[in-house]
Amino acid sequence: MPGPLHGVRIVELAAIGPVPYGVMLLADLGAEVIRVDRASAVTGHAGAEASMVGVSRNRRSVAVDLKHPEGVEVVRRLTAAADVFVEGFRPGVAERLGLGPQQLRAAHPGLIYARVTGWGQEGPLAARAGHDLDYAALAGALHGIGGAQEPPPPPINYLADFAGGGAFLAIGVLAALVERERSGEGQVIDTAMLDGTASLTAFLHGLRGLGAWSLERGSNLLDGAAPFYATYACADGRYLAVAALEPQFHAELCAGLGLDPAEWPQHDPALWPEQKVRLADLLATRSREEWMEVFADRDACVAPVLDLDEAPAHPHNRARGTFVEAFERVQPAPAPRLSRTPGSIERPPPEPGEHTGEVLAALGYDAAARAELRSAGAVAGG
Repeated sequence: MPGPLHGVRIVELAAIGPVPYGVMLLADLGAEVIRVDRASAVTGHAGAEASMVGVSRNRRSVAVDLKHPEGVEVVRRLTAAADVFVEGFRPGVAERLGLGPQQLRAAHPGLIYARVTGWGQEGPLAARAGHDLDYAALAGALHGIGGAQEPPPPPINYLADFAGGGAFLAIGVLAALVERERSGEGQVIDTAMLDGTASLTAFLHGLRGLGAWSLERGSNLLDGAAPFYATYACADGRYLAVAALEPQFHAELCAGLGLDPAEWPQHDPALWPEQKVRLADLLATRSREEWMEVFADRDACVAPVLDLDEAPAHPHNRARGTFVEAFERVQPAPAPRLSRTPGSIERPPPEPGEHTGEVLAALGYDAAARAELRSAGAVAGG
């Protein structure tokens, strides 16, 4: 059965980070996506977009030179038949190319125009460069991560690029599609990685307002200070995640470790540093798998810290199909899961310009016109 977004057409201007991830979420749910790659990517100058192969499934690719008037016209014609247009340029760039929201929506008021930036479309930093680490830093999300005596570590790009950017892009598009059913009108979505990452800190702002969260890193219940909510090294150099927050889980943790709960009071922060050292010494006496055997039948909230190669092979992940092998590559399965119209992986990541010919033909360009566009350098690819 087709996915829930079957029939929704998306034009995506190739980018890195949040744009391809957010569009992947929509494509996995059945949206038809055409990605507009740079014409130069076909001739061997792939650029940073080539690193996005892991989030580039479920779309077709047309390669276009956006600096060529005829290339811009191709994108305009693509967009005229689309529901959603997604771009990740700095503010003002799309307008200079002739592909800004007013320019595209003038003839297509139902178009949902989704734009993604780091800092947002306005504000003192709007035109400045940045990356995931910068947006997480300014949003207040980075400060609380890491040990008390260490600088906050880069949380890879999970935080601002993919959670604060890509996921919020998808939420915005879905909301705009629902609203369009009522109004018949599209709208412009300003997705800023800064804003989305700030939204992720709502819980901590609530605790801060209650006086229940300290600004001192590594001193709070959830940031590694508590011995029962932390990660530990095992004898084999691998790690365990211990998250026994509630009393019943803490009791199970103590039972599995052979500790007397009366001697391990849970919620006395003055005892946490010593308890954490003792727990680290104890967990370092056995391998990760030995400890997992100990806790296999206990609700102690203990889990192995798996690497990217181990995670797909874990029995639970295998039973659920959390990871799948598609097009000769192991990758996360579409999420979330819908009971009647589930997402799916229908296409592998396309090569830049792989579908240029068929896309142009569908737009009404005949063979001669397609050849002329290629000869002029307006488009490239098969």
